[in-house]
Amino acid sequence: MADTPAIADRNLEATTNISLKRESACFAFLSVCSISAPMPIDSINLDLASADYFDGRASLWATLEIRSSVADDSPTAILGFDETFLRPFARALIEAATTRAAFRMTILQEPRVSDRFRVVEYVTGLGKALEELVLQPFDNVVLISAATRRSGGGSEESLFQLPRSDSFLRAFARTAYIADQMLRDLLADMERLARHRSPSATT
Repeated sequence: MADTPAIADRNLEATTNISLKRESACFAFLSVCSISAPMPIDSINLDLASADYFDGRASLWATLEIRSSVADDSPTAILGFDETFLRPFARALIEAATTRAAFRMTILQEPRVSDRFRVVEYVTGLGKALEELVLQPFDNVVLISAATRRSGGGSEESLFQLPRSDSFLRAFARTAYIADQMLRDLLADMERLARHRSPSATT
């Protein structure tokens, strides 16, 4: 019997942890509609929430998590996203921080799947779909807000802050690169495993 290809275990949470304790103070849950009181951020990390192969396509869902001493350092997800989000978000953060100009990141939903969101926030509820993120740089932090577009005018809800220091930007760029590669390798492994299994499923 031929060996079945395996999917390598990827510990995204441990690989992507960035401490913010030596950075300027950053906070999450800043919206007036937040489900929690404002919370200082001691560290951030990415985590793989799910991976699936359905209807001939591999997909995954990851989260951006924070940890805070006021919450016993337990992980709290503030963003959820698919495999298309991490690269443009990293670029937007770096551009906003280095140019000192606000950056608006539009999130295009997948046209063929109306009920599948690409990015959600967990600050104001249990997975609210996002249309646009606004990254506004200040002296020491970058404020990330959720923007909505309406016919009568849009609105913005402050979500969380990230540091604007050179050390954090370097660490985040490195972490985002590694995480993006890990996620894309996982998708490739899932596709490979599906191709391996498909002939046996039809015999």
